[in-house]
Amino acid sequence: MIEYLILSILFASAAFLSRSRRAVDIAAGCFFGVQVVLAALLVSDARGSVGDLGIFAFDTLGILFHLLMVLTLGFVMLHSRRYLHEGTLAAYRTYFALLMLLSTAITCVYYADNAAVTWIFLEATTICSAGIIYYRHDQHALEATWKYIFICSTGIAMAYLGILLLCTVVRDGSLDYSSLAATISGGNPLYLKVAFLLIVAGYSCKMEIFPLYTVGVDANFAAPAPASAFISTALVNAGFVAIMRIYLLYARCEGEVFDWARHVLILIGIVTLAVGAMFLRRTNNYKRFLSYSTIENMGIVAIGMGVGGAALWAAVFHVACHTLVKSSLFLQLGVVRQIYDSYRINRLGDYININRVGAVGILIGTVVLLAFPPSPLFISEIVVFREIVAAGDWWLIAAMLVLLCMVIYAVWSRALRLNYHPNQDELHLSHVDRRLSYSAMILLLGAIVLGLWQPEALSRAIDTITTL
Repeated sequence: MIEYLILSILFASAAFLSRSRRAVDIAAGCFFGVQVVLAALLVSDARGSVGDLGIFAFDTLGILFHLLMVLTLGFVMLHSRRYLHEGTLAAYRTYFALLMLLSTAITCVYYADNAAVTWIFLEATTICSAGIIYYRHDQHALEATWKYIFICSTGIAMAYLGILLLCTVVRDGSLDYSSLAATISGGNPLYLKVAFLLIVAGYSCKMEIFPLYTVGVDANFAAPAPASAFISTALVNAGFVAIMRIYLLYARCEGEVFDWARHVLILIGIVTLAVGAMFLRRTNNYKRFLSYSTIENMGIVAIGMGVGGAALWAAVFHVACHTLVKSSLFLQLGVVRQIYDSYRINRLGDYININRVGAVGILIGTVVLLAFPPSPLFISEIVVFREIVAAGDWWLIAAMLVLLCMVIYAVWSRALRLNYHPNQDELHLSHVDRRLSYSAMILLLGAIVLGLWQPEALSRAIDTITTL
């Protein structure tokens, strides 16, 4: 891990100091190679061993989401080169340097074996993301950047208070997850409940769930589309992993405390799903639209975590598959902007006759995102529904069905409008790059494959993660 951190910082610094785009691309390629090598080494020797610094543990949860991040990062870097080709060299090298540092911070969140270290690197993602959000240096980017810094800092501060309360249950003062797991069951129930509430509410700014979900919408709106693909997947997954580790700790608290924590997640999940469903219909920007879709999906994940049992397995599977689908759609939107120079829903149209490959990718992506077979999200949602029915929570089933019907109508109508409605904006047909549309579809096809066939290694990994 020491070597990884040193190399990552060196390549990010090299990109920032480069004097040509080619040098930036070489530094980015070397950094991506480091990520691939790290992932390969950990997959070949995944035994939950502790890293060189003693504050990282290479367990199945971290390795699974690191692999997904590396896969997404490759496509994001590829699309970023084309998306940013008209910008200045200074903006180009700053973007890639910050993207590399953000990837490094997210990787450290995945493998952190200490609640305080998780908190530190999540705060580091705020700093790196803010620089990427401000890429355009206009009024909207400035507003989104300051909102992101302020809200995320507030959330991280709330989580810090929760971590301080967790300190009360540890006898030796250590905040590594193994020490917490050994002593958490004997902690004060009131302190544990308040700590859980503060940590989940604080990290909600990263996972994009209620109450601090708004920060992700503004960030994705202002950031370049490839960066939005990364923020909505890898960074959201970092928030999920941070909350999941706390959830697994609380699973050791039999009885009142864990039941309370599960009900909190169900409540947060249904409110998040409701927010996503309502704003999907009201927004007039395709990037905001996909951001609210992320919120809606993370609401389903929170409900699955709260229900527990097989629904917990479905929640992890849902997050993994959502990574492939959502990154594909954001990358497709990057091609849309190059053609229309806009994301305004009420002005764009006729995409099917302009870029048929990209249009097909968006239509298929919409079907998969809405959890229609053969979508892998169909499998996860069905499992969540089955567990809710088994628990007899009919009010929850009714609420989810109503909200998901609203989601289906909003998402499908916007996808059809983009492809078949008459266009009103000026076109830049010389910017059509169908190779980017084809490459984005690779991620989508990967998601469809998971909907038809779940590899044994993936199922076994999720079983290991969700074994309480």
